[in-house]
Amino acid sequence: MVLALTVCGSVVALVVVGLFVFGLRRRLLQRSGGTFDCSLRWDVPEEGDTGGKGWAYGVARYNGDRVEWFRVFSYALRPRRVLERASIEVAGRRVPEGEEELALLSDAVILACLHRGRRLELAMSDDALTGFLAWLEAAPPGQRVNVA
Repeated sequence: MVLALTVCGSVVALVVVGLFVFGLRRRLLQRSGGTFDCSLRWDVPEEGDTGGKGWAYGVARYNGDRVEWFRVFSYALRPRRVLERASIEVAGRRVPEGEEELALLSDAVILACLHRGRRLELAMSDDALTGFLAWLEAAPPGQRVNVA
């Protein structure tokens, strides 16, 4: 009985510590400001897939001329993907369709992009989309920016 209580107590303690570390990581990412919730789908097929597969929920952070994307359910302090402003081409925007509505946040807008020849999609709120497009267009003089 004592062994069972010790094991259960240890498991509960590990879960609490794990949740605390998730929260602490999120606070560290948001400390410098310029963060927004952003789901990402990498290497999107040309014909488009609205099945809801491939989306990963994350947090994006502006860092100079880059957007750093971090998975939410990770302990890593380094970004999973880095998108350079000069390499992003916006191909269009759309609302979630089909099963995507279940895979994404309720107010999400999907932005189809090309980054160094790779097709990707970013899903974010309308306010975050406005800020992202303004950030893209605010490139320093001499840099090309392709916003459709």
